[in-house]
Amino acid sequence: MYEISLLLESKDVPASNGATFDRLNPVTGDLASRAAAAQIADAKRAADTAAAAFPAWSATGPGARRAILLKAADLLASKASQFIELMAAETGATAGWAGFNVHLAAGMLREAAAMTTQISGEVIPSDKPGCIAMAVRQPAGVVLSMAPWNAPVILGVRAIALPLACGNTVVLKASEICPGTHRLIAECLRDAGLPPGVLNVITNAPEDAPALIETLIGHPAVRRVNFTGSTRVGRIIAQVAAKYLKPALLELGGKAPMIVLDDADIDAAVAAAAFGAFMNQGQICMSTERLVVDEKIADVFVTKLAAKAGSLVAGDPRKGSAPLGSLIGTDAAARIQALINDAVSKGAKVVAGGRSEGTLMSATVIDGVNSSMRIYGEESFGPVVCVVRVNGVDEAVRVANDTEYGLSAAVFGRDIARAFDVAKRIDSGICHVNGPTVHDEAQMPFGGVKASGYGRFGGKAGIAEFTELRWITIETGPQHYPI
Repeated sequence: MYEISLLLESKDVPASNGATFDRLNPVTGDLASRAAAAQIADAKRAADTAAAAFPAWSATGPGARRAILLKAADLLASKASQFIELMAAETGATAGWAGFNVHLAAGMLREAAAMTTQISGEVIPSDKPGCIAMAVRQPAGVVLSMAPWNAPVILGVRAIALPLACGNTVVLKASEICPGTHRLIAECLRDAGLPPGVLNVITNAPEDAPALIETLIGHPAVRRVNFTGSTRVGRIIAQVAAKYLKPALLELGGKAPMIVLDDADIDAAVAAAAFGAFMNQGQICMSTERLVVDEKIADVFVTKLAAKAGSLVAGDPRKGSAPLGSLIGTDAAARIQALINDAVSKGAKVVAGGRSEGTLMSATVIDGVNSSMRIYGEESFGPVVCVVRVNGVDEAVRVANDTEYGLSAAVFGRDIARAFDVAKRIDSGICHVNGPTVHDEAQMPFGGVKASGYGRFGGKAGIAEFTELRWITIETGPQHYPI
């Protein structure tokens, strides 16, 4: 069992009233971690501390910021075994998924380090004689970052790395489901030499989240908000941020379609579909949830996918013998099972999987799904994928876009020009031709449209989110005024 403290001014401190909350292992029910349950006073202290640290950190040169981020990347990579243990205990993740989290997150820290010298502006020609006009990017101030549990190291690092690289200070509100994992990220940055107060971590009991989040968003020093999580909670974050006129970057839910055209390489499409649908038990915002398959090749595709899915069984991640691990909780298993049962009752056919034991559910494929079924439109966020058969390109595009979400998508077809044309017609922030819907790189503009949120993490697109673009002029000659 892990004991988790708040991180304020680089110090480990308890909640102001000594309160704690427990996170249980989703597979065994054992106590995984016990974390400080921050109160309103703690949230205010975190924001105040970040505000006090901002002037010095924002004035720190890019070389110094880069050195700290690079050292943090090395420290994070060196703690892979600790992250693997924590993720298994708190979220039921497999060692493979946890290890990949650490690998990609270390890369994100290194990419953020590279961005410290890419925060550029421009000189803009002015019609006013003797006027030098510039667009200058400056750190925004205190950034409130909120990260989820499903890819906790990747998304925890993503929430803070580029804001820090841009010269902002940060308050990280850790997920109630993986407080230890998120707290360990901050320890890597502290040990890398990040000055006191630049990064502060708040952990909280689930019931306290609404009040704490509003307190933090409403704090005068907080100038940016970023949140990754469900669309339901994202709508609340957006409403609160709008109330206080705070810009928000939101990366929310998804119902990613993968279109399989009639000329697709079926074996390649099956491999990508299985990876995209079942990696991390389908608990990824980019997970393939809908396979939109041309009816000319659907029978062969479904047969091969069902065979592949049959080999993807779930097991206790601590034993390390199964390709899939645990769902995040029994409520998730019950919700997914209800979606499956609804589809079957309306004529769909389960061709692989379909049952769960506790929080363990093996890969499930449902064929013959249509718009009358809940799983057609509702995000399942589990190891289940539905096959929707279509007749031709136009129907495939219509079905792919027939969702409130728009994060990731994919198109498979041997005619690249044709597949690329289909990709351009899909309403999503991300689309991959002949690749899986699950794909992330630190330097890419990552984000969605519609109910999947707005704004972009990553690279120069992320710099725009976490800096203030200012117009500054220098008058070099005498001024003439009409009055």
